[in-house]
Amino acid sequence: MSKAILYPRWRQASQAIRRFVLASLLLACGATSVHALQTFTQVKHEFRSSEASLLDRKGALLQQIRLNPNERRLSWVGIEDVSPALRNALIASEDRHFYQHSGVDWNAVAAAAWGNLWNSKTRGASTITMQLAGLLDDDLRRRNAPRTISQKMSQVVVAQLLEHRWRKDQILEAYLNLVSFRGELVGMHALSRVLFDKHPSGLDQREAAIAVALIRGPNATPARVAERACRILTDQNAAAECKGLAGFTLLALARTGSNSEVIVTTTAPQLAPHLARKLLKIPGQSVRSTLDAGVQRFANDALRRQMASLVERNIEDGAIIVIDNASGDVLAWVGSSGSFSNAANVDGVVALRQAGSTLKPFLYEIAIEKKWMTAASILNDAPINLPTASGLYIPQNYDKQFKGLVSVRTALGSSLNIPAVRTLVTVTPTTFFDRLQRLGFGLRESGDFYGYSLALGSADVSLLALTNAYRALANQGRYSGIRTALADAPVQMRKVMSPDASFIIGDILSDRGARSRTFGLENALSTRVWAAVKTGTSKDMRDNWAVGYSDRYTVGVWVGNASGLPMWDVSGVTGAAPIWQEVMQYLHQRQQTPQQIPVRPEGVVAQSIRYQDKIEAPRQEYFMAGTQQSLLVTAKSDDIDVAIRYPTPGMLVALDPDIPPQRQRVRFTADGLSHGTWRLDGKSLTSPVAFAKTVAGKNIPKGERVKPQQLAIDWMPWPGRHTLELLDEKNAVVDQVRFEVRGAVEKQSSNTPLSGIRSR
Repeated sequence: MSKAILYPRWRQASQAIRRFVLASLLLACGATSVHALQTFTQVKHEFRSSEASLLDRKGALLQQIRLNPNERRLSWVGIEDVSPALRNALIASEDRHFYQHSGVDWNAVAAAAWGNLWNSKTRGASTITMQLAGLLDDDLRRRNAPRTISQKMSQVVVAQLLEHRWRKDQILEAYLNLVSFRGELVGMHALSRVLFDKHPSGLDQREAAIAVALIRGPNATPARVAERACRILTDQNAAAECKGLAGFTLLALARTGSNSEVIVTTTAPQLAPHLARKLLKIPGQSVRSTLDAGVQRFANDALRRQMASLVERNIEDGAIIVIDNASGDVLAWVGSSGSFSNAANVDGVVALRQAGSTLKPFLYEIAIEKKWMTAASILNDAPINLPTASGLYIPQNYDKQFKGLVSVRTALGSSLNIPAVRTLVTVTPTTFFDRLQRLGFGLRESGDFYGYSLALGSADVSLLALTNAYRALANQGRYSGIRTALADAPVQMRKVMSPDASFIIGDILSDRGARSRTFGLENALSTRVWAAVKTGTSKDMRDNWAVGYSDRYTVGVWVGNASGLPMWDVSGVTGAAPIWQEVMQYLHQRQQTPQQIPVRPEGVVAQSIRYQDKIEAPRQEYFMAGTQQSLLVTAKSDDIDVAIRYPTPGMLVALDPDIPPQRQRVRFTADGLSHGTWRLDGKSLTSPVAFAKTVAGKNIPKGERVKPQQLAIDWMPWPGRHTLELLDEKNAVVDQVRFEVRGAVEKQSSNTPLSGIRSR
């Protein structure tokens, strides 16, 4: 019997037989599939893009990053947003009777079976619905080997159930979003963006034919894909589109090759890549951040404009952060200068860099808070040498010049280094270190490790920590963490600094006159609104900082080189400050409510002052209540604070084996006491000594100039770890240092360490 006779007879088989076959399949394998089948809504809800999205506080898309390295999926696209050309090509190629059958095209099944029987080539019998069944159920997914009979039976059952429970448009929509095309590309959205750089709604007839041709042969050669696409076009009476199709297909598929350029598959403005990497962890995730798209975009642009103007000064990196004072919400997080940088992936907001002079406000705040100084106190900007464990520390000013006697206001406003170091001698590195830790800096070493250089910012800090610490000054000494996502809990404030001292520091940092000694009256630190700001430049001009705050915002800017290379003749006021000024003024231009000038706390007193020696002009000054003065008398330049000068904390003393022990001595020296007692390891070394006639017990030779209030004593060093204490006339410990002596000496009597003492 011929094929021409048998085939029509099969096509005329009764519906009863088909129902019998289907019932048999349901009994054989349908029970599990019935319960496992998802609804269209569930499938769409569980779909996960390989990209994750960062939104601004109002829901505007800021950044998308890819988190799934195995597949490239983009967002789900509704069938109404799919090009009609793509839908028509898909149905013409894969399932001509899609709108007529109920999941299984029995005529196509018969034709395929008949073709297999006579070894003739026919169109496949798998419908779009059956293919979707394989995409929804991992057990039915076609791997490297053909499906088994059992899998095919289950596929038929699931297809029938899909047709029963889903609409045709839902089936088509799900299929186009889930089907694999080529390589890592899954779904029509990813395919359209990568191959044709457009949304699926914009595909033309030729592009649609290439896309559908890839479904049957995802890894086929470009020539083979073009051949299939031409056949699809011909079936749609569009053979004329085949002209030049081979070359067009070759170019499109080249974008998916291993040697192809990185393809951007998103329309997001890509404004916040560094914060996106911090917040986005799961493919398909969408996080609404605290960022403001307008502020973020402006900050990006401001940084790039400044980088362009400084391109000949060997600067290529920068970072900006903007924080709302009250809420702690981060409004802008710009981690790099983008295309200007060779290290654009390095996040400059959290990278650790040397702080420079930006730590000085916190140092002076302690001195004012403890009432050791006032904003009117006089400091000597003159050369100073300080002994440390590693040798003499000799700080210099930025301009290598000295201003002489200056007030604390001028010293901080003009960022003078030597007065800051003198202030740290009073405050002590340990006290300053502890305060910085409470402000969230998270310094890795101890206060003794940094020593006096901590006053000049020798510690490595992040722009984030530094800016948030300045925000504490803006909030009257109250500190809290920051918030980068709206889902995060509100921040909780805690008091770290005195509100009175914080107000005074803010007033100094906003005073153009105070900074004029170094920066002049007109510079990039001046704004149209009230703002307190401080700049900083690290050693060898490797880092520039400008950090400051208004009543509502705190802005931090860093510029430099991620590589650590020095900049060429760029300071904080010329590098980072112009960006800070531009961003701060933009923030207040867009603010609808008027700015509020900080209100003087009740614990702060305004007092008119003048200096006896007229070192500065008369003015009105702010004092913490109880510290106010009207006449400032210049103190003697050699008046100094109580402290052990030598040995220094943590010092290591090495004995010289070539010198007899009896001839080796360590001189303990201290300043600031007219009467004092030394105590080493709990044992007294001397009786109280009056300065008026001697210096630590030694008569003053005629004509010898001796610093007032200085104690000194020679001690024969003894190996081991020691604790040296300085006691005042009431036997109270006023200073203490720990040091160590190393080196072997001949063992002597237990009284040797004390008997070797020689007073001077």
